[in-house]
Amino acid sequence: MKKRTFFATLLLFLLFFNAMLLMISMVLLQDKLSAAKEKASAEHYVIASAFLDDMNALAARGMDAKDFVSERMSAYSRYARNRQNLLAVSYEGGFLYQNQEVLPEDADAFLMENPAEGRQMLVVKTSEEPMIYVYGRLPDPFSEYGFLYGCKISSLFSSWNAMTIRLFLAGAAVSLLLALCLLKLLHSVFEPLMQISSVSATIADGDYKGRLLVKGRDEIADMADSFNRMAEQVEKQIALLWEAARQKQQFVDNFAHELRTPLTAIYGYAEYLQKASASKEEHYECTQFIMSECERLTNMAYQLLEMAQLKEASMEDCAVEEIFAQSKRTMQIKAAEKQVEISYCCKAEHLRGNRELLLSLVNNLTDNAIKASKAGGKVCISAVGTDDATEINVQDFGIGMNQETLCHITEAFYRADKARSRAAGGAGLGLSICEKIAKLHGAKLSFSSEPGMGTLAIVSFPSNPKSFTGL
Repeated sequence: MKKRTFFATLLLFLLFFNAMLLMISMVLLQDKLSAAKEKASAEHYVIASAFLDDMNALAARGMDAKDFVSERMSAYSRYARNRQNLLAVSYEGGFLYQNQEVLPEDADAFLMENPAEGRQMLVVKTSEEPMIYVYGRLPDPFSEYGFLYGCKISSLFSSWNAMTIRLFLAGAAVSLLLALCLLKLLHSVFEPLMQISSVSATIADGDYKGRLLVKGRDEIADMADSFNRMAEQVEKQIALLWEAARQKQQFVDNFAHELRTPLTAIYGYAEYLQKASASKEEHYECTQFIMSECERLTNMAYQLLEMAQLKEASMEDCAVEEIFAQSKRTMQIKAAEKQVEISYCCKAEHLRGNRELLLSLVNNLTDNAIKASKAGGKVCISAVGTDDATEINVQDFGIGMNQETLCHITEAFYRADKARSRAAGGAGLGLSICEKIAKLHGAKLSFSSEPGMGTLAIVSFPSNPKSFTGL
């Protein structure tokens, strides 16, 4: 593209530039010819006037002027020969005198034209040697006489040729200089395009870090800036896609792992019951374990279904105290089994949201807090309302978590200790559901924790949500 643009532009420039030089050369030639014609016409007038005076003087003496033409023209001929010019006198359709043997090829045309008195003809002949011829009739009583004057202009054409050669040589030098300038200009114009092509190829190969260098404030700089912003957006979107793909793959891996463990146990106990001679007590224990694992799989299925259905819900004003009261009735039995004390403190009146989803949010956070607590521990659930937001806090004083674990606890099926026993139950979906419920309500879910110091879960709801944000 760059080469084609360069050669096309250079060709158009050379055609136009050389046409201009040729036009200038022709104008200069016409100016020189005009000056030469004026000079020849003036010399013709001077010599013809002097010759007419001689003719008048001879006529005044009563002499026949025709007999003295050659004699009178001798003086003028010496002047003409010194300048290699032609002098000739015509009389009644023929020439009486000529100082050179060579006459113009169409000399008879001068005589046949028979111009009126004082009229002159200017003709340029270039067949052998460039000449300017001037012819005119003498006034009465010598109107039958005509005077022809010719001067050579070869020097004019020689100087014009030399000047034309110098002009085109200078034009060639200027053309070369301008070609170099054009090449540099095209390089500066196409350089950003070449950079865009290079960076685009880099991005196409999978390297999304490439950027263009922005120089100046012109349209090219604007284009480079727009390209960089586009590349940043592409890089962000690719990063999001990779993260989404990673999370989906992790979800599938974790889900397969979660299914494999109970299914393996169920198959093992079922095979034991089928092949071994088990006592009633062993038979009971095996069926109890099989039922427990089936129940856990059922709970996992319900939780996955709940996550899939978290798309939209109706919004209403919900009393926080009523949600806490219902959660207490639900979670009190599980807390008692774990020997954990639960306390509720409500300093907020209403929340704008879906009642069932808000109850599920509080129950899941409370359930995780109970699981993280030791026997004799305590879990505190509180709600505080301000003008800007309403916060629900769930605090436990159990095992706690490190910062690396906090970054992943809302991922589906994530477990901080993958080797620990699943005696506490659960499938690792509770906090993932909590995060989706919070996003659905336009709320923010955050955690703070330290190992051995417990964990604090905070859900901050906006005071006046316009609508559900959706997932």
